[in-house]
Formats: sequence, C-alpha cells, structure tokens
Amino acid sequence: MSPRPEIVVLGGINIDLIAAAERMPVPGETVTGDEFYTTPGGKGANQAVAAARMGARVRMVGRVGDDAFGPGLVDDLRAEGIDVSAVGAEPGEPSGVAVILLDGERQNYIIQVRGANLAAGRAEEEAAVGALGSADAVMLQLELPPAVTLAAALAARRARVPVIWDPSPPGPGMERAVEAASVITPNQSEALAITGIDVTGPDSARAAADALLSMGAGAAVIKMAEMGAFYASDAGSGHVEAFEAEVVDSVAAGDAFGGALAVSLAEGRTLGESVERGCAAGALAVTRPGAQAAMPRRAEVERLVASR
Repeated sequence: MSPRPEIVVLGGINIDLIAAAERMPVPGETVTGDEFYTTPGGKGANQAVAAARMGARVRMVGRVGDDAFGPGLVDDLRAEGIDVSAVGAEPGEPSGVAVILLDGERQNYIIQVRGANLAAGRAEEEAAVGALGSADAVMLQLELPPAVTLAAALAARRARVPVIWDPSPPGPGMERAVEAASVITPNQSEALAITGIDVTGPDSARAAADALLSMGAGAAVIKMAEMGAFYASDAGSGHVEAFEAEVVDSVAAGDAFGGALAVSLAEGRTLGESVERGCAAGALAVTRPGAQAAMPRRAEVERLVASR
C-alpha cells in the first residue's frame, strides 16, 4: 500500500447555511426552527477534507468568489493541510452557497446556488490535468461546468489514474460521468436519475450497479444511507451493512464516505474493504454537525471498522 497517497479533488467549494426544524414547511407555511449555523462546504471541498483527514496528500482545484466568504473558505482548506494553490477567486462573482434544511430525523434538503463554481474553466482543467503525474486518484462531482470535469476525467483515464466520481448534484453530464468513471458512487436518488431503477434495498441496488457497469463504469458503489452500500465490479459484488450511529445531521455523510473510499482504494485495498471504510466514515460524520467539521479522522474510522 502507498504510505501516503496523493489525491486530486476537482470540485465545488461553498459556504453552507444550515437550519434545522422538526418538520419541513408546506408551500406558503412558516415553521419555527431549532437552530441555525454556517459551515464551510461544497462537495469537492468536503471530500478534500475527508481525504486529508484519512491521511492523503490532497490538492484542491476549484474556484471561490471575491465576496466575504471566499478567503475564509480557502483558509479553512489550507488549515487542513490541503494544497490550495489551484483555488482561484472569480472577480465579481459570489462564492457558492448551499442552503440546507434538516428535518426532525436530521435528513437534509439542499438548495445549491453554485456562484463562482460555474466560473471554473480552462485554468481548473489545466491545473487538474497538470497534477496527474503524481496523483494516485482523482475525485470528481458535478458541481463545476460539465465540460471541465469531463475533460479532467478523460485525461486521468488516459494517464491510468483512477477516477472516483460522485454524480451529485444530478444534472447534465451524469451519463458521461458513468462512462469516464473508474468508480461511480451515486446515492439512491442519483442511481434512480441515472438508471431509472428505484433503489430500495440490496437487490435493487444490485440491479442499479449492474446497469451502471453496462453503461461503462469500471465499478459502481450505491450508497443507501442506513441500509449501507452495495458495490459491484468485474471482480465481484457485495453488500456492506451500515454501522450503527446516532444521527445529529446527515450533511456531507456521502462526502465522508467518498474521501475514505478514495484513500482506501489509492492505498491498494479491495473495493469491498474500501466501501466498508467509506460506510464507517459516513456513520461517524452523521454523529456531529456541519460539513467539513464533521469529517472523521483516520484513527476514528479504523477503530470503528475494527469494532465490527
């Protein structure tokens, strides 16, 4: 196993505005909330922090705005030991914002305004491609312009660098993401959007994973929250049960999963072993509030895996 793999993350950087209430309002209704807080987020940035806390050397490629949020978002990544030299600030644009509502079960409902993330272009593509020479894996999502992300993915595949692609948020580019991914990691709603298969448990997850493999993915991992995760590749398939966890909020649990999965694969672990570590990281993330702040550290993940 590589002693400390290098991960390139090309993705979104946001400020998250999080409000919790016992239930979500119906149209035209106002409900009283329980709490409100802000936290640095964005799927790309969250996954970068998750991978860094799992012990990887991480290079973040993305864009923030020139508003009040931008410098702090970059500083937060730098404080995690992440290389932010390829994170630019877009003049005249706000940083990306995610408005996140949590219900009484602490499930999340998210509205994302991508802001400066949509200004990512040739500079980000070139930065990601330029980092491939020393990279052990590339992590992608769908928060940046699809052409930028796809170009980086195709370059990575040509360079034989594994591409771990989280097809979120759903939208244009999902089908190309499947074809370009070494490992595609949709959750249930994303699997439905891509394959048309409603994932309600391991059997339907197997069908969705098989569909993704037939669409060109090298491997597929279906994240099913409290039902665990199902994985499939030409080497085999399996269901990893979820770890028990007391849910505080589910924000960024999938990003914690992704970071642990990518680092474990880059270290040479099998897909099944890597999915188990992803499930452990996701379970730990839901026990604490926030996005990047909730990402677990490697020792915590290893203790939880060892306890099973």
